[in-house]
Amino acid sequence: MHIIRLLDHDETKARIAELADVLVDCVMGGASVGFMAPYGRADALPFWEGVAKGVADGSVLLFVAELDGVIVGTVQVGMQQMPNQGHRADVKKLLVKEAARGRGIARQLMERAEQKAAQCGKSVLVLDTATGSPAETVYRKLGWEWVGVIPDYALYPDGSFCGTTLFYKRVGPVATAT
Repeated sequence: MHIIRLLDHDETKARIAELADVLVDCVMGGASVGFMAPYGRADALPFWEGVAKGVADGSVLLFVAELDGVIVGTVQVGMQQMPNQGHRADVKKLLVKEAARGRGIARQLMERAEQKAAQCGKSVLVLDTATGSPAETVYRKLGWEWVGVIPDYALYPDGSFCGTTLFYKRVGPVATAT
């Protein structure tokens, strides 16, 4: 059985090694999430230290999926925006270990992230994902709206080019400008 929950700063810091293992699994599995192969735990730790700082200052919400008490998936919501974008948030780094896929974990992580963002007053969420990735199907099934593709936007961990597909989703009423 898996559990989806929001981590606070202290628990994020305490579980950085597990978070790093999830990221390493995804990067070494070929996911274009910002990092190049070869990629190990020592490479991933600084990234998660930065996320922990964001959790501490409230600019990042960090959700995890646990299977038998071990973190197997994660997603972040970037809450801090420019003054004219306070109504929106960025969904980042939906990651699920390969061995834990096919159990609805990605869907549940996204649903919790969307719900919490809406509770925090966000009305529009945006994200990008590697074009042609399985994540595209997940986002479409969850009601995310396709915006378009930017070709050759990033690199896969092996150094080959990949496009990125942009999506958005309304999760709350559109706030009126004051």
